[in-house]
Amino acid sequence: MKRILVTGATGQIGSELVPVLRDKYGSDNVVAAGHRQKPEDEFIDSGPYATIETTDTESISVLVKKYRIDTIYHLAALLSAKAEENPQLAWHINMNGLQTVLEVARHHHCALFFPSSIGAFGPSTPPDNTPQVIVQRPNTLYGITKVAGELLCDYYFKKYNVDARGVRFPGLISYKTLPGGGTTDYAVEIFYAAVKNEPYRCFLKEGTRLDMMYMPDAIRAAIELMEADARFLTHRNAYNITAMSFTPDQLYASIKKELPGFSMTYEVDPLRQAIADSWPHKMDDSAARAEWGWQPEYDIESMTKDMIEKLREKIVMSMSDE
Repeated sequence: MKRILVTGATGQIGSELVPVLRDKYGSDNVVAAGHRQKPEDEFIDSGPYATIETTDTESISVLVKKYRIDTIYHLAALLSAKAEENPQLAWHINMNGLQTVLEVARHHHCALFFPSSIGAFGPSTPPDNTPQVIVQRPNTLYGITKVAGELLCDYYFKKYNVDARGVRFPGLISYKTLPGGGTTDYAVEIFYAAVKNEPYRCFLKEGTRLDMMYMPDAIRAAIELMEADARFLTHRNAYNITAMSFTPDQLYASIKKELPGFSMTYEVDPLRQAIADSWPHKMDDSAARAEWGWQPEYDIESMTKDMIEKLREKIVMSMSDE
């Protein structure tokens, strides 16, 4: 990777991936592209920024040619719960957007990173140690677009030799950006409530076990996969990766160790609970570990301590700016 374009750059993953890429490859060599959400001035000032429509080939091609892009991280997508509220829009953004970017990558000889998700699996998938290759059959529009996206990336590699690679992310936990309509958002919201000394109402029921990952691990995984030697990549696309697996009550207990006065109750959201119940409890990521050396650095305890520390700093800074 020498010159990189990140679509969906103002979203949960993009807003943290872009600064890391700019530190690593140089600020002028990483172009951040967003749509409706306006980023902070610091984000715009740190390197090239553009507003694009991810389903418009011309708007992306212009950037690729202008900045001589050789690698695209395509992160623009509608997340699981939001996709169920507007499935037609989700299909348009998630699928038409991906095909548009793949076409640009094909014509301009770019490598492509496409993030799939734990949501690509469905209720008929074995939930424990879910294998790399197994029946998927998701029952959400988000999951359907992720499976179709995995297959489309495979097709473009085999048909057009587009160097498409990707991972299946578990639920992602971040202190930098607010939740964006995902089923695992409780694992971010709970920290905001805890640090603000507010009670939290969890929208998933007690005992709902899901795969999770702290954002620094997710960012590192995305970069390491794109830097990996292609000769060792058998699957190339949709690698299972995981770091920790826990339930809301286990996360609550981890936070209580750091903040004993914190309290949590349950107010289950039927939509997001149904989605969570269709997803794996824990994926088997042995293929990623074997083929490109994937290894997480954070577990629930170290993630909890870091989240609380960073959120406290963030809240203090925001109060000082007011």
